[in-house]
Amino acid sequence: MFNKILIANRGEIACRVAATCKRLGIASVAVYSDADANAKHVAACDEAVHIGGSTAAQSYLRVERIIEAARATGAQAVHPGYGFLSENEDFAHACEAAGIVFIGPPVEAIAAMGSKAAAKALMHAAAVPLVPGYHGDDQDPQLLHREADAIGYPVLLKASAGGGGKGMRVVERSEDFAAALASCKREAASSFGNDRVLIEKYLTRPRHVEVQVFADRHGGAVYLFDRDCSVQRRHQKVLEEAPAPGLSGEIKREMGEAAVAAARAVNYVGAGTVEFIMTGTGDFYFMEMNTRLQVEHPVTEMVTGQDLVEWQLRVAADEPLPLTQAQLKIDGHAIEARIYAEHPARGFLPSTGTLKHLRMPDGVEFAIDAAGLGEPGRKAPVRIDSGVREGDTITPFYDPMIAKLIVHGATREEALARLSRALHACEVVGPHTNVEFLQSIVASEPFATGDLDTGLIERHHDALFAPRKKPFKEALALACAALLKREGGTAHGASPWDALSHWRLNSGYTQTLGWRDLDSGSTANDSEGTFTVTFARDGNTQTLEHDGVREDFSWSDGSGPHEFRATIRDARATGRVFVDVDTFHVFCLGEALSFEWQNLLAHAADAEGGEGRLTAPMPGKVIAVLVEPGAVVEKGTPLIVMEAMKMEHTIGAPAAGTVSEVLYAVGDQVADGAQLLVLDVQQQ
Repeated sequence: MFNKILIANRGEIACRVAATCKRLGIASVAVYSDADANAKHVAACDEAVHIGGSTAAQSYLRVERIIEAARATGAQAVHPGYGFLSENEDFAHACEAAGIVFIGPPVEAIAAMGSKAAAKALMHAAAVPLVPGYHGDDQDPQLLHREADAIGYPVLLKASAGGGGKGMRVVERSEDFAAALASCKREAASSFGNDRVLIEKYLTRPRHVEVQVFADRHGGAVYLFDRDCSVQRRHQKVLEEAPAPGLSGEIKREMGEAAVAAARAVNYVGAGTVEFIMTGTGDFYFMEMNTRLQVEHPVTEMVTGQDLVEWQLRVAADEPLPLTQAQLKIDGHAIEARIYAEHPARGFLPSTGTLKHLRMPDGVEFAIDAAGLGEPGRKAPVRIDSGVREGDTITPFYDPMIAKLIVHGATREEALARLSRALHACEVVGPHTNVEFLQSIVASEPFATGDLDTGLIERHHDALFAPRKKPFKEALALACAALLKREGGTAHGASPWDALSHWRLNSGYTQTLGWRDLDSGSTANDSEGTFTVTFARDGNTQTLEHDGVREDFSWSDGSGPHEFRATIRDARATGRVFVDVDTFHVFCLGEALSFEWQNLLAHAADAEGGEGRLTAPMPGKVIAVLVEPGAVVEKGTPLIVMEAMKMEHTIGAPAAGTVSEVLYAVGDQVADGAQLLVLDVQQQ
């Protein structure tokens, strides 16, 4: 076994690998960029080496710097994690040339499976079912267009060297093909340095089911069962679970054996995932093989009781697989929810900012000991894998994941209930998150009943984004309690005369608290968000008026940080309030609400408006300017394409008009909300 390894990655996967190294007594080395100088993964490792600037191209994708860091620290092996260089054959070859063990498959296997087109050809030769499509070398746009027309729409364009949903476009009509192809090629070149694409028939209502495989250098190869990863947004997974629900034992076995056959066909070594697309009739087709550990590997660990990173290390050290196929068993059900900093209601645009407050449900970061997870009592029901801490910043340079929340239950129903409770216990203040959206999915009928397919979110969009009934009155009462405490007020039962702000010579004291509901964006009126708090002279009576009704009101500090208790007449609410200047973030009864105190002494800022202003929806880089000054455009005409967090975002014209000025050029970095161009809107 190794004495020291370098982890060529960042975030939660680097922390995850470091945890196994620590348990096995292996020293770990982190690498970090300028943006990650104080990151969690740096603190999790025994040593750390700076490798470059903030962007991935300046740091985590620099093969020579990572090899230098491994040599300088005496690391015997490199673990690539996932993403970045994990499936880069040049990096694997560079490690080999430097005498450093690459903790992954042989270079030849990466090359064979790194190209989706080459992988399809291998699977075709091995008689593995394939989705109808074009996987050829000729990339002439007109030929590709003809092939798409012949396959029949809708078709799916996929970056041949891609992964993670990057470089993928669904094309519904022939007339949309050219624009989709150009966009797909740009994103593929930016993300993978290779703009080659392949075309497949786009199946309606397919399931995405994958199989975890492992192979060693001694002829051993096994599958660690299946996972369902169908719930996706923008071709990226949101919820994953193991085992895949609703599949017969026969289909599971056939898929597992097909996955092992695929691994053997390329002389595979290490951890890999064979991904299948499945129809409602149970037919399955090979999609691709990921030659690395997957983001969703924790659900497999939870149901098998195995540490897959330890398996990787042992196989890389030339040891045989720890278990045979007959020894592998499934225990219960596990589900993983990916918590992202993003705006679900704005097309899942990434969100950036400082994590001013971060509180995850009670659980463990990683719970596997030398005896494994399979023994009774050793399996944690809730696991948190995260690469950030409170106070860290979600930047535009990397994937905006905050944490992976993984739960285990004896049954899927038990795991679902546990996941719902855990999601309602998450508290995040700073960037926007998808926590509430995840809660809606988990509570939805299709997910609860296992009616899964990759179009679930789009098909049930209206229900998933429907307004939710929240404990508005209770949350406002808790916000009032927090504000009164901050402003020198006192709880019921203590004398208000103890606070000079409430002192009056011959009368009581009345304080009006106005609030703006930040969730809806509206200013609360008297019936919605204004609380009037009255203190009596004797200090024993405190009343609250809301919605025209005056009721006895009392509050007190809770038992933990930021915790308050508020009672309105006989109704009691307990919650946590995180205060950020005049914004009060309230977490109560499993819901999150945010209010801004309308300080009457402060001046309201003038609202910014004006037709024709087009602004950046997030920080990023301009990668294409599609119009010039003087261009006459229709509503919806694409104007500028931005790239942020490895995704493309097209800015379209909000109305018909004439472009009078373009303010940024290709390659420019722009801030969130920056005006990109000026459009003179055509008057109706």
